[in-house]
Amino acid sequence: MKMGINIIPIMPLSEIIEIIKAAESIGYEYCLVADEGMTPDVWVTLGLAAHETHKIFLGPVTNGYTRHPAVTAIATATLNQGSNGRAILVLVAGGSIVMDTFMIQREKPLKVVKDSINICRRIWSGESFDFEGEFFSLKNAKMELPSQNIPIWIAARGEQMLKLAGRMADGVLLMVKSDIGPAVELVDQFENHPLRIYMDRIAYTEQMIEDATHLFPYVLKDTPERQLSGFLNQHEIGQLKSALDTGGTDAVAKLITKDMIKRYKVAGSPSECSLILNQLKNDHKLDMFVLNITTGDLQKNISMLSDVYSIVKESA
Repeated sequence: MKMGINIIPIMPLSEIIEIIKAAESIGYEYCLVADEGMTPDVWVTLGLAAHETHKIFLGPVTNGYTRHPAVTAIATATLNQGSNGRAILVLVAGGSIVMDTFMIQREKPLKVVKDSINICRRIWSGESFDFEGEFFSLKNAKMELPSQNIPIWIAARGEQMLKLAGRMADGVLLMVKSDIGPAVELVDQFENHPLRIYMDRIAYTEQMIEDATHLFPYVLKDTPERQLSGFLNQHEIGQLKSALDTGGTDAVAKLITKDMIKRYKVAGSPSECSLILNQLKNDHKLDMFVLNITTGDLQKNISMLSDVYSIVKESA
């Protein structure tokens, strides 16, 4: 499997750049940076990273609600030119953290993502065009840059978004361990065959498993019922959703168990994690593993990069 990282940029800009440089030196081939709105700007960050690296592919994880897809297309094309062809674009329906902050309703996400893909690809063609959609309209749009061919990945959870990835994307990011099989079945209904990319934050120590419980409430908010039922029973789902409605994320965090975390993600000892990943890779023909980096502390993150690289490569 190829390997990449996905950074939730809650740490200082200088630290983000150092993480990306370390990832490249260790052997990671892809780096994604989440566009979370109130964190260091994703495009400035990626531009600086392009200047400081040589091989690693770079891309934002962004959405069509907080960033107009035409603006995203031009920014990605600029990054691609500045990095000598190392840009990728990852589109999402919009996570609750950024959408709640901007007080934006996630209306018709399937149409927003589909239109975003069409707009980006038409802009990258270098030709002039008009576009009239339900959310976006363009007139005489023409990129003042050379035409480019940039991969587009979709980070998908819901059934219809997975099918859209199967029809239109160059890669699909799968984010729930227990749902990889059902998700791949939905994607494979079409003949496009995007890259199969599993994204997770491996929990290979007891402390990391404990830390995962604090992020789980946000997972619950963004995960559709179809995925939840793959690793939680109906009583657990009802209990957690009731806690979320009445007490918010703090109330949910108190109900999360280590067993739930292990059902949801790759977790256990390093050797157990390696075995789990090997099984997932073989069962689902995964092309890539992307490590989520969600906390600060530069030295801990660099150590984790090295540890996880060894765990994944041991599973090869």
